[in-house]
Amino acid sequence: MSRINSFIRPLVPRDPHEAHRVATPLELLTDLCFVVAVAQAATGLHHAISEGHAATGVGHFAMAFFAIWWTWLNFTWFASAYDNDDGIARLLTIFQILGALVLAAGIPRFFDNDPLLIILGYVIMRIALVIQWVRVSRNDPEHALTARRYALGIVLVQLGWIGFYFVPAAIYVPTFLFLVLCEFAVPVWSEKPGMTPWHPHHIAERYSLFFIIVLGETILSTTVAIQDAVSGEHPAAKVAYVVVGGILIVFSLWWLYFQRNAGDALGGDNVSPFVWGFGHYFIFASAAAIGAGLASRVDYWTGHAEGSALVTGAAVTVPVAVILAALWFIHIRLHDSSTRTLVPFGVAIAVILGGTFTAVPELVAGLACAALLAVELVLTEGTKDSAAH
Repeated sequence: MSRINSFIRPLVPRDPHEAHRVATPLELLTDLCFVVAVAQAATGLHHAISEGHAATGVGHFAMAFFAIWWTWLNFTWFASAYDNDDGIARLLTIFQILGALVLAAGIPRFFDNDPLLIILGYVIMRIALVIQWVRVSRNDPEHALTARRYALGIVLVQLGWIGFYFVPAAIYVPTFLFLVLCEFAVPVWSEKPGMTPWHPHHIAERYSLFFIIVLGETILSTTVAIQDAVSGEHPAAKVAYVVVGGILIVFSLWWLYFQRNAGDALGGDNVSPFVWGFGHYFIFASAAAIGAGLASRVDYWTGHAEGSALVTGAAVTVPVAVILAALWFIHIRLHDSSTRTLVPFGVAIAVILGGTFTAVPELVAGLACAALLAVELVLTEGTKDSAAH
């Protein structure tokens, strides 16, 4: 009986003020499996841009990335509030990992307009989450109504996603957007009876770790493209623009994101966890899209892209501009919403978008990100000095 009790424990709330709360090894494993799907989505976008189908590629990427990110988000916030690490929770998490891998396997087919495997993977992951919420409803009386709402809402929206497979092409995008709004409505509606006890610093760490992994995928996709370029008969020397620009972009974004402590801001009373949590879609998706854009620029410089200089350039500059805008609104603004931070970010975004029309948009974007980082470092150090005095 004692072994059974250790394998199955009540799924009760975690302490939202628990000291030294960190990501578990199973959470890290889950992230790595999700990033496989991210890599597949970025690869699909890269190929679509290079083959001259940028518009449809961006649409497929945005939809596929939503499926990846939304299931990761739901798993992350649930685990922050209720992870008891018993045997059932571990098995259900592994079941979610299986769903993530099925979803990842279906992404190449989704770019060919076949969403079957993505929907199947999504169903698998949602089944595991519904079972977890049912467990909460039985073990946590204070949040039982919240848990039941989550379980019901997820099931109803999931039925909608199954029906999405049979939607005619004429209403494909509107139906997708409607179902996305339904997904957003589920946690907003479910949390009304009482917020689940998520841990702000744990959530901040989980998001930051996922951001690092997505940036790592960006580096990988660019590296593979460069490797293919230099192994050809006539490697383009101009690929160096992609190398330098990519390094400046990735490391500047990493530094900007981690320059301020997200956990402290997220725990504040004036911060909406829904805006902060949902808004990270633009940060994560843009980070992955940057890798696809840089890879398409390698194809352009080596003569392997059907996409024009303008299109492949925009594939880099637009996601960099979007991620900077989202980074300020979601993160930097919570620490300092004054013109001291708004103006430098706005100027950098304008320069980057203007760089789309130059010969080296990737290099312009990299230099603008580096300059913005320098300004941000001066601002944060100045704030620390003022506080010290």
